[in-house]
Amino acid sequence: MKKLFVLLLMASPLFAQYGIRDPQAIPLHGTWMFAMDTRNVGAKKGWYGVANQSRNWDQVTVPHCFSSDPRYQFFTGTVWYKKLFPWQVQSGKRVILHFDAVYYASTIWLNDKKVGMHEGGYTPFSFDVTDFLKSGENVLAVSVNNDTWQEGSIPGSKDGDSPNDPFMGWMNYGGLVRPVYLTQEPEVYLRTIKVEAIPDLAKGTATIKVKAYVKNASAQTASPKLNINLGQNNRPVSVSWKLSNRSIKAGEEAVIEAEASLKTADVKLWNLDDPNLYQLKAAVARDTFQTKFGIRKVEVKGTQLLLNGQPLKVAGANRVLDYPGLGSLEPDWLIEKDFRLMKEAGMELQRLTHYTPSEKFYELADEYGMLIIAEAGNWQLTPHQMDNDTIRGKFKTQFTEMMERDWNHPSVIAYSVGNEYLSEQAAGQRWTKDMIAWAREIDPTRLYTFASMRLNILPKKPEDEASQYCDFVCTNTYGNHAKALDHIHSLYPDKPILISEWGSRTDVSGGEAAQAKHISDVTELIRKRPYVIGASWWTYNDYQSRYVGTAPNGYRPWGLVDLDRKPRPSYEVYRREMAPITLEKVRWQAGGQGNHTLIMKVAARTDFPSYTLSNYYLKTADQTIAIPTLQPGESAEVTIPVKGFDRSLKLEVWKPTGVPILSQIIPLTEKN
Repeated sequence: MKKLFVLLLMASPLFAQYGIRDPQAIPLHGTWMFAMDTRNVGAKKGWYGVANQSRNWDQVTVPHCFSSDPRYQFFTGTVWYKKLFPWQVQSGKRVILHFDAVYYASTIWLNDKKVGMHEGGYTPFSFDVTDFLKSGENVLAVSVNNDTWQEGSIPGSKDGDSPNDPFMGWMNYGGLVRPVYLTQEPEVYLRTIKVEAIPDLAKGTATIKVKAYVKNASAQTASPKLNINLGQNNRPVSVSWKLSNRSIKAGEEAVIEAEASLKTADVKLWNLDDPNLYQLKAAVARDTFQTKFGIRKVEVKGTQLLLNGQPLKVAGANRVLDYPGLGSLEPDWLIEKDFRLMKEAGMELQRLTHYTPSEKFYELADEYGMLIIAEAGNWQLTPHQMDNDTIRGKFKTQFTEMMERDWNHPSVIAYSVGNEYLSEQAAGQRWTKDMIAWAREIDPTRLYTFASMRLNILPKKPEDEASQYCDFVCTNTYGNHAKALDHIHSLYPDKPILISEWGSRTDVSGGEAAQAKHISDVTELIRKRPYVIGASWWTYNDYQSRYVGTAPNGYRPWGLVDLDRKPRPSYEVYRREMAPITLEKVRWQAGGQGNHTLIMKVAARTDFPSYTLSNYYLKTADQTIAIPTLQPGESAEVTIPVKGFDRSLKLEVWKPTGVPILSQIIPLTEKN
């Protein structure tokens, strides 16, 4: 095991850039061999083999996006990765090989033997490789094909006759784009855990339900006992668990369930501005599994979205995985940079852009408070594709992988079963109804929706379009917003509406100024329509594309920030318009010897965005002033002592999670 420890140390600097859920993981980051397979002959010629170690292999650093590597940029086809690593076989241990994401289709070999295959570019998968490993040097090889221009992949091309149908709306960034690592498990181990936290808002209590997915990889029947420890804010929470321990046959997986009740003193709800998290540690024999979760209730009543019984309306954005020189790679520093910029601009919601990002983003959403609508690969599938059993099967696999990774994150409030398909046609209606019903069987704790572009053609009856099956309506609307929203509301008067996409490019008439004005104009329309619960701008950032209408430089400039994350003028406008709070100078009282008083009116918006504000505060250069709790529509006067003889004061509003969301320069004179 000494060599294995050295390997871990060598990988640790890169390991720190890409978080892995399991703290005991053995990362396979770092230097790999790499080759392009332009003739698609690698498998036939045995490139995966132990003996094939020719000098013609290049070297790359994994995680790796070959589409953004200058040596292989924009190559579409099959490539090969190969890694040599030491191992010491131990009896009574199962070794699992994990891939957090590979774009798109992959085949894995270990020591000349084919381990398995996977399809799907953004979700995790794993293989038990115990029987493939040997003591000494091991050779891991992965072939990766990113050709999602072809019909049949998800996402991928359409099957129509129109020009440019083979092109999806973003780049097919290929490679081992997220961490690759090993874990060692006992022969009976916890594959994953699902936690359902159900609060009773009237009583202040909560019920915690745990489903432990236990794999028995031994040769005999096992009867494992499940033990659970619960904590909150680094303190233990004492509960009594009702367990349903059971026997598991050799080679099979079973679910062991547990349930406990939390008394009022132990319940602290998760919400946007007070995102409380619990820690759960489950153990089966010698194996443990740790996860975090939050207690919160998300529901729809009429045209309202409620979080813990309180209505809220929030702004958001769609973030595309694209960064210069990285492609779709997501080192932790980039995720944190994006998250911070989004939160500072009042983005309390992220409707995912047709695929799931790295789990680090969900962790930050949990910790800082952000609502996420998770979406898997149906991007504009055609009616024929949506009725195809193979396509349906691929979608369900990717959707399941997404759910199983993310179902304990309290930030995930809803799942979307697709984007911009022909939802008024029979195939689109079948897809929506069937996929929502199927997904609810796996995770009934979330809301369900999809993003429709067809509501803008104004169907005459609600049964003419698939949004009838959704908990709330999502519409991608890029013009005639007032007319479209009013008609959607007339179709579905008892459903909330979320504008899942709206936006303006900077390379059209008016440029950046027009983009900024568009934000203010549409926000004014939204504020007049109380049934709109959210608006998610397309897009947070610029991104590369080969889709029709892309600018000559290869980018689509929809972003509030550019490709390097430099904020545009529209970013500041969005930040101002989407702040749930307003500041108004009431009066300025000049005093002697430079001791003055500024009185500010602080108001919580009642229209959009809107939710209860608790523990917000004002900051100047040298002081912090608390803002009273404000319900939507309420206001309060706040007194700010001012010293000196400056003619203006920079005043900032901060969220209790430590994020500034509004800045304003206040003139320090008798007049405003």
